[in-house]
Amino acid sequence: MSFFLKQDITLMSYRSPHLGANFLSENFSGSREEAQVLDVTVHLKLLIKEQMAELGFRHFVGVDGSKGMLELAAKTGPLSGPQTALLGTQPLPAQTGVFDVVVIAGALDAGFVPVSVVREMCHAAKPGGLCGMVRGDHTGAPADKYKKDLERELQLMEEEGLWSLVGIKRVDRYMEDPHVNPERDDVQDKPYISGTVYLYQKSIDTAVKSRD
Repeated sequence: MSFFLKQDITLMSYRSPHLGANFLSENFSGSREEAQVLDVTVHLKLLIKEQMAELGFRHFVGVDGSKGMLELAAKTGPLSGPQTALLGTQPLPAQTGVFDVVVIAGALDAGFVPVSVVREMCHAAKPGGLCGMVRGDHTGAPADKYKKDLERELQLMEEEGLWSLVGIKRVDRYMEDPHVNPERDDVQDKPYISGTVYLYQKSIDTAVKSRD
């Protein structure tokens, strides 16, 4: 990871990669050295890949809208078959049903990637694979609507039998609030926004369900 990006993460106390990697690791029961991990939008405060590598995962495929960020991600360790795609206007460039872990950190918000990407993530996971999503609970009408649409889609996919909920983890300190100046006289402590980690397991019999 470049010095600039590490410094950026430190200054904003950005914890998305750390939170996502740890929650996934706690619930992963397979071989970490053999697991295939798909990291979606690796550019957002790079990088959950680095956090997961520290926890024993070794095989990563990255998807991002920036070729330069994929090249930077590859410098932190092996990154197999990285792909460039603008999610929302282009489909997720990943094989169906091959990944043990699919993760997205920080991009699930208004103006970034559409809610529809979670269904593509599920398609990319192998039966029994884990899909992890980490997002900040930003305020404002667009963010509120996005969260409602996201959680509606997550629930709908569960009702369709595509996956089952492993757990939802709420965190008080996701990152420093970028909209508040901590140097103001009326701000006593660093202001933080909360965050949420969603973790689902793809159903074993999704192929059967899709034919019904």
